Amino acid sequence: MTEQSSGREPVLAIDGATKRFPGVLALDHAGIDLHPGSIHALLGENGAGKSTLIKIITGVHGADEGEMRLDGAPAAFQNPRDSIHAGIAAVHQERNLVPRLSVAENILLERMHTRFGLIDYAALNREAARIMATLGLDIDPRRPVRDLSVAQMQLVEIAKGLSVDARVLLLDEPTASITPHETGTLFRLLRDLRDEGVAIMFVSHKLEEVLDLCDTVTVLRDGQNACRSEPMQGLGRAELVQYMIGRKETFVTGRQRKPQGAPLLELNDVSTDLGHHGISFDLRPGETVGLYGLVGAGRTELAHAIVGAARITGGSLRIDGEEERPRDIGHTLRQHRIGYVSEDRKGEGLVLMHSIRTNIAVTIWQRIAGRLGWLTPATEKRAVLPFVEKLEIRAPSVDQPVGLLSGGNQQKVSVAKWLAAEARLLIIDEPTVGVDIQTKAYLHELIHDLVEQGTAVLLISSDMPEMLALADRIVVMHEFTVTGEVPNDGSSGEVSGAIMRCIHAEGEEVA
Repeated sequence: MTEQSSGREPVLAIDGATKRFPGVLALDHAGIDLHPGSIHALLGENGAGKSTLIKIITGVHGADEGEMRLDGAPAAFQNPRDSIHAGIAAVHQERNLVPRLSVAENILLERMHTRFGLIDYAALNREAARIMATLGLDIDPRRPVRDLSVAQMQLVEIAKGLSVDARVLLLDEPTASITPHETGTLFRLLRDLRDEGVAIMFVSHKLEEVLDLCDTVTVLRDGQNACRSEPMQGLGRAELVQYMIGRKETFVTGRQRKPQGAPLLELNDVSTDLGHHGISFDLRPGETVGLYGLVGAGRTELAHAIVGAARITGGSLRIDGEEERPRDIGHTLRQHRIGYVSEDRKGEGLVLMHSIRTNIAVTIWQRIAGRLGWLTPATEKRAVLPFVEKLEIRAPSVDQPVGLLSGGNQQKVSVAKWLAAEARLLIIDEPTVGVDIQTKAYLHELIHDLVEQGTAVLLISSDMPEMLALADRIVVMHEFTVTGEVPNDGSSGEVSGAIMRCIHAEGEEVA
């Protein structure tokens, strides 16, 4: 039984929250109630107002109208530190880590251990290691954050939020970059915190997680409440989707393909300077091969080696039957039309301060430049507009900076630049992280269409339903090697069970 059902007052309540930005009404008299001992889902499409509501609670923004109450008394925070001191901790969707500082320094930034006025690094590292252990995260606390993978950074961000003994814990897309294994560990911890009386707000586009974890739900649509603080009991996926988008959901299902012809990409016993060894698989035109593994399995790093961002030190990599040693991503694009949609779209995939036009056109500058190498904005615009329209990128113009777009539209730009380049082989790393249901369905359909047209896709995803929907077969990685290959017949239980057996080395390759 949750505290809400027992009739206790909410520890945090918001009524009539309204927030305007230039040209945008982000929140329109929205409200929510967070009760002790309850996990409360906050749902809505990209742009519905979820992140704005969190930023009002944590003092990043002030509301133009409305009231926030903490323990029944009016409250307003001037900055995030005020909210932390009031017992509110947040894990934001946009990572807020200091790259040059260590893992321990980032986790305990708000409460550094000191001794005689100096930071006690031994105590700091011990405490950080203890907090990470609750998440099953085995990272040297002295390691600089800049050396971590995106998934490891996500787990450190979660550890940072958990380091504060909070009465209210806000989590914005905490599982976006982590695998089901790490997610299971996190959920066990959240349930323990709930049972200890913490009020938890959980934001996620993964409705299966919401249905599994949460007790109550608030849904925002266009900045307003589609529902407020309703019990989850009796609600299913269909009802939640209808609250979010105002209509029933349409599904994209997996399609079995048996591509013919020679492999476009072949890896045979490949090793890299990043630590890979014994990597062998192939990929044919008109096929999607999935790469699946736990955080730290080496999937993203392998993608970097294929496109030349890391060095292959042994074995053979063949493209169209010819052995290659990719030099850099520009070389692999020009010579072989291989594209790479990075999982870190903000850090690697896009230049946020530049326009949509420039971000898409960057892969085709050489092709569209004039005889003397001149390139004009008008030329770029003509070249990219078909792809902006095809992917339905929503923006006032192609001159808008990418950093001002929603996460879903940013991801569409990341994909569009490789469509413009007419990539034959597309490596897509976590294609739908942090995007809403409609955009996710659209991107899934786009990937299906590309493969039907003969594109080869190497898919890296930590989302098992996504892997089942898109991949024809799944190559399983663990500790920088391939431990098995699983054909995808769409049966969730059998395929996921076979994958986990490969990860935990309980059997040889599954066929």
